[in-house]
Amino acid sequence: MLKKSVGLVGSSLLLFGLAACGGGGSDSGSGSENEGSSGGSGEGGSDAEVEIFSWWTGAGEEDGLMALIDMFEEEHPDISVENAAVAGGAGTNAKAVLATRMQGDDPPSTFQVHGGAELNDSWVAADKMEPLNDFYEEEELNDKFPEELVDMVSSDGDIYSVPVNIHRGNVMFYNMEVFEENDIEPPSDIDEFFEVAEELEAAGVTPLAMGDKESWPATQIYENLLLANLGPEDYEALWEGEVGFDDERVATATEQFGQMLEYVNEDHASRNWQDSAQMVADGEAAMINMGDWAKGYFVNDLGLEVNEGFGYTPFPGTSEEFMVITDTFGLPKGVENPEQVKEFLSVLGSKEGQDTFNPLKGSIPARVDADESKYDEYGQDTMEDFQETSLTPSLAHGSAASEGFVTKANQAVNIFVTQGDEEKLMESMQTALDEEQQ
Repeated sequence: MLKKSVGLVGSSLLLFGLAACGGGGSDSGSGSENEGSSGGSGEGGSDAEVEIFSWWTGAGEEDGLMALIDMFEEEHPDISVENAAVAGGAGTNAKAVLATRMQGDDPPSTFQVHGGAELNDSWVAADKMEPLNDFYEEEELNDKFPEELVDMVSSDGDIYSVPVNIHRGNVMFYNMEVFEENDIEPPSDIDEFFEVAEELEAAGVTPLAMGDKESWPATQIYENLLLANLGPEDYEALWEGEVGFDDERVATATEQFGQMLEYVNEDHASRNWQDSAQMVADGEAAMINMGDWAKGYFVNDLGLEVNEGFGYTPFPGTSEEFMVITDTFGLPKGVENPEQVKEFLSVLGSKEGQDTFNPLKGSIPARVDADESKYDEYGQDTMEDFQETSLTPSLAHGSAASEGFVTKANQAVNIFVTQGDEEKLMESMQTALDEEQQ
């Protein structure tokens, strides 16, 4: 399991905001919005081009993408690459551009999309993607990813994209110095969290940093509480309508959510996730629940070291579960040079490609045979958990449910953050799910 360290020095289009598996939410980056055709010159010409569409423009992730592109161009000097990354909005801007292009039959050669509902309910259901079953066979990929992960990029028996990385959404990062100074251990369950929060608050430290200027960070906390109370099977059954929001365990999770919000920073609505992570780095706050793109932020942007500058532990009550978020790339229908696109997917899905990209991104590889020596202690711990714990799809990041439901869920959660009405939150979630399933 993720180690407790004690000892911090110093989608489909989700217009209401999905996490970018990093992405920052920064508007910096060298990517451009491509308005032309995905193009290429047919199959094999020296002027063939592959357009790679993503929102990877932040520190670490852009470095990883460029390293992948360099590897591809070295192996395929006859194929050029256009980096069509779109910056800003933690991926929201890119998803808006992508939706316009896909609806206008002008797809990029390949594009970043979260595995699960974001891929399947939008682009696969709309018949916009080519199946990759034969590609998986040719590249011998079928046994290189966990079965649960392949299921997330599959629909009706066909596989539609290649996972390049894995992020974990149920992580608590914490300021090691704050915990040491107050002689406190990181909490392993919900009851311990509230005990620790009381001690931290008494010591004048904000227990939990939250930045919900964008809609998804609060939803991420709620989904992890639901997972802690329901377990992996019933957590997934909740989004299928097989477990109702009137379930007493959902009520418990909702009550805990309200209690947890009593320990967050008062200015949470004006902060994004980086701003709240900075509070932890500075010792103003003790903990933050964030996907492990926060690890990339701590290391790449703030220069902190794993288990020296910050510690990490599973979200309380979820040590046996892995809230999985995966970035994937597939083959859109209608591209002019599918064979060249498959060449890029081959590099992206290869052991060498994933071991080049992920150490820079701060994520771990989707492949189970990656070289652990290329990853730091956090990466190695997470790789072990990825293969040994139950994988569950994230609601906040577009994998567990449809775009329409996630949008309504984010709205309901953020109303709850303001009003604190538990019954209204559960009723709103149930109504939204019922509407989506009609």
